[in-house]
Amino acid sequence: MHYSPAPVRIVVPVIIVALITLVLPIQDAAGQAGQKQRAKQKQKAKAAAVTFPPQLPGGEQAVTDSSPEFLKPPATLREGVAIAQTPPTVDFQYFPGQTYETKLWSNWGDSIAVGGKYYASIGDHAGPSGNAFVFEYDPATKAFRRLVDLKKLLNLPEGHYVPGKIHSRLDLGSDGWLYFSTHRGSTNVTTDRYHYQGDWIIRCRPGTENAEVVARGPVPKHCIPCGVLDPDRLIFYGGTAPGEREDGDGIHFFAYDVRQKKVLCDVPNGPARYMIFARSTGRIYYVPGKEDSVAAMVRYDPAVGGNPVKTKAVLGLRAATQETPQGIVYTVSQGRRGSESTIYAFDTKTESVKELGPAAVGSQSYITSLDADPTGRYLYYIPGAHGGSENDGSAVVQFDTRTGKKKVIAFLHPFYQTTYGAILRGTFSSAVDPNGETLYITWNVSRTPGNRAWDCCALTAIHIPESERQ
Repeated sequence: MHYSPAPVRIVVPVIIVALITLVLPIQDAAGQAGQKQRAKQKQKAKAAAVTFPPQLPGGEQAVTDSSPEFLKPPATLREGVAIAQTPPTVDFQYFPGQTYETKLWSNWGDSIAVGGKYYASIGDHAGPSGNAFVFEYDPATKAFRRLVDLKKLLNLPEGHYVPGKIHSRLDLGSDGWLYFSTHRGSTNVTTDRYHYQGDWIIRCRPGTENAEVVARGPVPKHCIPCGVLDPDRLIFYGGTAPGEREDGDGIHFFAYDVRQKKVLCDVPNGPARYMIFARSTGRIYYVPGKEDSVAAMVRYDPAVGGNPVKTKAVLGLRAATQETPQGIVYTVSQGRRGSESTIYAFDTKTESVKELGPAAVGSQSYITSLDADPTGRYLYYIPGAHGGSENDGSAVVQFDTRTGKKKVIAFLHPFYQTTYGAILRGTFSSAVDPNGETLYITWNVSRTPGNRAWDCCALTAIHIPESERQ
């Protein structure tokens, strides 16, 4: 049979076009993948250019600035938010101990200012063998003293789990010791493979390098990301997280008597990240379950004992102040999943709650540290805790509890990036000094603009002008 060659001449170009149509998207996808890979390599190269320990220009230990730039708002500032009239004076310096590159130098636990000093923790977020530190800062000399080196203190054999984070508060007991608990740097390392038994309650003596283990694994095989101390009764309260992901045991609440070295209470459905401590009564309050819950709190009363009982007080509790002279504890809800981060006032005498309004001043709403000044009038906080604070100028907010007004006392970004190469990306750690004059903030910092990950921690001591506190 004879076939005309004409159809062949028609079919071949069609096949060629079809093949080109098929190949081009593949080549385009490969090209895009290559571009992404090259971008990642460039980002890694930039990150690799960051040196350790972090240093200020000229090798300075600390720098002090006061600038009109602190009062220049970003475009994200919400209507009705005031700006301070006088810029604060700010001391800035890097924490010591950050001598090596790690996954994420970071702060996760709340800090305190007491006795003329500031106490804060940082960690390397590594696992299974991580490390974390507690420092004492003297504002008079602008000098740090290391109080705790976890790896050195625990002195565990090679291959054993060592915490990469301190996630609880630091609290000073009436016995003169600072108390805190430890937490993992990775969810994959708190397992039998790394000889995991549970995390630690630890204490250290201010002004010295004297530190010791109070308890290991008060809730066996659980980490302790949430903790607060009753300084008078010396009871450490904790909220846990199970070491194994598949462990259905969930979060626990526990009360540990530091003097008697014994667990007073251990129950499931505990607090994820924060608790209210009412010093006037010794009672502890928390919202069970997830950290973004707005729900009825439960109460644990050490004078009564037993298990926590449900209250009628409904609020959000991602962070809280200490009790004010008026008997009020202020809290802030998490504000994720499309909801506003909201400030609440909790009366420790009546167990009543008052909603005070949204906390955000710009685009960021995640707040993990909330501080009240000694008068109980002003609250201080920094939105954008887990990164993103720079999108609102790393705004430092003062909230007036009498008027409900919000005022930014300083926008620290982009000043510290343009001046010192430090992008302040959020904090889990802040404290007001007992005079209400200085706000200390431990920042998570990136030193490369293209790298969103934090590579070090830095301190700002913000000296609030008297005119902004009247």
